[in-house]
Amino acid sequence: MNQVLVSGSKEQKMAGAALLTLVCAYIVSKMSVRGVLIGCLDVFRRANLLYLRLRGMTTDDVAVQKLVSGKAWEDFCDTLKAAGASLSFPGAPRDGFNLAEGHRYLTRLTRAGLMAFVEYADPKNPILHRVVHETVKMGSDNPDNHYLTACISGKYDYVISGKRNTVKYLSFGTQVGHYGKGGGLPPSGYLEASDLVIDSDDRFAIWVGCEKNGEYKNWLPMQPESGCLIVRPTFGDRKTEILCELNIRREGGETGPSQVTPQMMVDGLESTSTLVAGASFLFAKWARDWQSHSNLLPEFDQATSNAAGGDPNITYYHSHWALKPDEALVIEVLPVDCEHWNFQLNNYWMESLDYSNFRIHTNKYIAEYEEDESVRLVVAHEDPKMKNWIHTTGHECGTMCFRWVRAKVKRQPSARVVKFAELKNIGKKN
Repeated sequence: MNQVLVSGSKEQKMAGAALLTLVCAYIVSKMSVRGVLIGCLDVFRRANLLYLRLRGMTTDDVAVQKLVSGKAWEDFCDTLKAAGASLSFPGAPRDGFNLAEGHRYLTRLTRAGLMAFVEYADPKNPILHRVVHETVKMGSDNPDNHYLTACISGKYDYVISGKRNTVKYLSFGTQVGHYGKGGGLPPSGYLEASDLVIDSDDRFAIWVGCEKNGEYKNWLPMQPESGCLIVRPTFGDRKTEILCELNIRREGGETGPSQVTPQMMVDGLESTSTLVAGASFLFAKWARDWQSHSNLLPEFDQATSNAAGGDPNITYYHSHWALKPDEALVIEVLPVDCEHWNFQLNNYWMESLDYSNFRIHTNKYIAEYEEDESVRLVVAHEDPKMKNWIHTTGHECGTMCFRWVRAKVKRQPSARVVKFAELKNIGKKN
């Protein structure tokens, strides 16, 4: 707890502790593990600020004091240390290989947080950047996506301009809050490329604001509480398609980056450590829960997905998988009418496997189909010499995800575990 909070009289300390205990107990009874962690951190911070205001100190005064005393860095490190407990969450694997990946995962989350909340955290000067990519992964990141994000604020207006090019699917979303705060990531605005008004030269401009601007043909809504822009360009085939070209600028006011302030640095460190702790515990809980339907692909709750920042136009089928050395997982489905579909394999921590060097996923445009237009995917430790082999890359367990994008109807893929030797009876690749 912040030293300033407990610097009062004995009675103040006891009263403060009792109040915080009651509030945290209420949070525990109402929220998920991730919510408990972030909620308690938020309670301590808010209580601390209230106490300081009563003493006549501003938030800027507090930020300076935290930096001068070293408390900001101590809190940052303490929260990162607490995040390490996510690797021991019930159900998590305890072998050296999976724990090595788990520790790497925490360093990746830390790197992502510092990029998002320290380097690119100025809503007055937003910059589209990649937080999730080939070496930073989280939350069953889609191998077909070229994720882009920017820090925004509902206090300002923005314009996104660019060229569509040939990437298969493109969506823009504004969300309340950001990944480094509690309360989820409810959407505050959404726009898909199929709804964009695009000029004859393949270019477009999007007004991003709480109110519509009649000078622009495209509008991406925000709310006053909006804090995050997420852009999802989705490839059908990375080898042949051209990525969209995008820029964002703030309308009105001075342009250029703001000078770093004590408050910005304190907020950035807090948001980064909260992201690491919150994301790691949330996804550890999901991976544990999905073990109840391991090697199957049930539909994931859409409201839960949306609250965690998922695309509202995607139907997700999340699960856990586990295969012995002599087993394979056969997934079969007749694709529905949709804009896109894909399947991917993740490690236990919900990081997509190495798609740069192995075929760990497939999709609507690169999969090989059966004569009846159905698709059969084979998850196996070694090449079965069949269509659509999904490589486990040395993993014996993990999580997986199937997606329908803008599907007319929903259809659950079937999945069954078979002996690797039995695959020859299912059919070999020509």
